[in-house]
Amino acid sequence: MTVVDGTTPNERQPLLGSSNDSETLRDDVENPADLSINKTPEPTKERSWRTIGWYSFWTLLAAFGLGVFIKGFLDADDVEFDLKKALKSALGGGLSGAAAMVLQVLTLMPIRTVMNYQYRFGTTTTEATYTLYADGGWKRYYQGLGAALVQGPVARFGDTAANAGILALLQSNTYMKKLPALIQTIFASLAAAGFRMILTPVDTLKTTLQAQGKPGWGILRARIRRYGIGTLWYGAFATAAATFVGHYPWFSTYNFLDKNLPQPTTLPEKLLRQAFIGFCASVISDTVSNSLRVVKTYRQVNETRVGYFDAAQAVIATDGLKGLFGRGLKTRILANGLQGLMFSILWKLFMDM
Repeated sequence: MTVVDGTTPNERQPLLGSSNDSETLRDDVENPADLSINKTPEPTKERSWRTIGWYSFWTLLAAFGLGVFIKGFLDADDVEFDLKKALKSALGGGLSGAAAMVLQVLTLMPIRTVMNYQYRFGTTTTEATYTLYADGGWKRYYQGLGAALVQGPVARFGDTAANAGILALLQSNTYMKKLPALIQTIFASLAAAGFRMILTPVDTLKTTLQAQGKPGWGILRARIRRYGIGTLWYGAFATAAATFVGHYPWFSTYNFLDKNLPQPTTLPEKLLRQAFIGFCASVISDTVSNSLRVVKTYRQVNETRVGYFDAAQAVIATDGLKGLFGRGLKTRILANGLQGLMFSILWKLFMDM
């Protein structure tokens, strides 16, 4: 995309067209917000105090959580801990979640592609749907399918294994099992967030192809040549934060409703109950974590190196705070609502098999 006659392309204009220079990183910009970002000097390797403070906060939080976890087990002096039971619960829950996620990827990926496109460019659901279809037909909605089939099930395996395994581990300990269910879920959320950071390169490939289309391959190669392989981890901390912020409300809501709602007596009642729990958990999770995912996606798929704060400022400059908190939110609620319904039902069915 090129700046012509002193005019700057609009943010709404996507980077979907083919070009001969897609193999090299373009220095021009997509919108006025990007222009203001790229006018600044290239960041040095020295960490700013703000960045150091951000990393230190999450490091201390993780250390605190780990310290409380270890102290609880030491103070309890519990000899009833069943490691085999905890591992079996983690493996069973994780495999069931992964199997359910494969079906979800194949059925819901078009909606996910529209959502990630909206995260980057801020269009309406209808406009994004038509734009993507015009760029490549139905196949365009499945750009990044290979990465999605890896990232989705593996990430869900980590989420469900963390939830089932950590909760089983805590219930095996006389000290930790006395903690409220919402507090216990924090440990599972931290474990899931750390696991998601490991998968960031796969998520970067998937999201870039979804948002940018085929030129996404060239964008990633050019970015790696210019900034190094570490660019594949752009958005890793936002991914961890969004995972924790989204995972904790999802599973805390799920665990709370699962514990307090009346138990079903028939299969239809069981499926309806699980569908209701899954939908409620997804809506709450999406609303809380959406802004982090907008910033993550903007940074992750951008042609240039954009920091988290600059990414947030670029989105706000284009769509205001409404864009930061609301880009793609309706589509995400729809996608995750359907996914929550499917996941809760399929997970329980696979667990009972």
